[in-house]
Amino acid sequence: MKTIKNIIMLTVTVLLASCMADEFDAPDLTSSPYGNNAITEHNVISIADFKDTYNTVINNNGMKEITDDIQIKGTVVGNDIEGNIYNEVIIEDGTAAMIICINQGGLFGYLPVGQEILVDLKGLYVGAYGQQGEIGVPYTSASGSTYVSRMSRYIWGQHFKILGKKDVQPEVFDVSLLGNASYLVSHCGRLMTLKGVELQAADGKAVYAPSDGSVTLTSNCANRNFKGLSSSNIVLRTSTYADFAGNEMPTGKVDVTGIFTRYRNTWQILMRTSDDIKPAE
Repeated sequence: MKTIKNIIMLTVTVLLASCMADEFDAPDLTSSPYGNNAITEHNVISIADFKDTYNTVINNNGMKEITDDIQIKGTVVGNDIEGNIYNEVIIEDGTAAMIICINQGGLFGYLPVGQEILVDLKGLYVGAYGQQGEIGVPYTSASGSTYVSRMSRYIWGQHFKILGKKDVQPEVFDVSLLGNASYLVSHCGRLMTLKGVELQAADGKAVYAPSDGSVTLTSNCANRNFKGLSSSNIVLRTSTYADFAGNEMPTGKVDVTGIFTRYRNTWQILMRTSDDIKPAE
């Protein structure tokens, strides 16, 4: 009798499982769970052309809504993986780079370096901080100043689509063009490598961004100088919140890779991880 009951219970379980399987559709594994998969590619322009179109806005640290139905497509070259870049991803398309401001942590989880994305720009805003171009939404400070800042993750989710993956390799920074205004405009925001330089304060003990008052900070960041290169032209900029802020700076000649942002006429290199600095080749 016990054997018969077990057989009946097993049969009922299998039938119930079969019915439940029929009720639910199989998950769609072809679409990304992030972003807006309904976006279709159209009116894609290069990032360089986009920057040219809004050159006056960017150059004057202004702000303007993008009303044209245009898109850009680029590959992620920088994100917030170790905290030195905050609430931003940086994309490149081979012509130029652009910073996208997003009020969300953990962006590296779904926007890793090498992830290509399509960005629907209509309805977003373009602006700049220190003449570094950015995309986001308007924000008004307590003092009444309005500028482009971080968009909510909901708004961002409506404006981008995940595409494929691409290999990412940094460009070598051309030191001979260090003070060249055109080079600054065309290359700001790109992933590049500054080769064969020495950090001026590196002595085997000094760290990138101490928060003990031993180094002057601007917006919780330390600017470190390079030997032989003017600090008015280029610095290594590290946040005190970066995972590697307390790491000792390497001595001797190094190759430094990072996002080469600008603040007015000064290059500010943002390393993405501690692995972005290596002994010079």
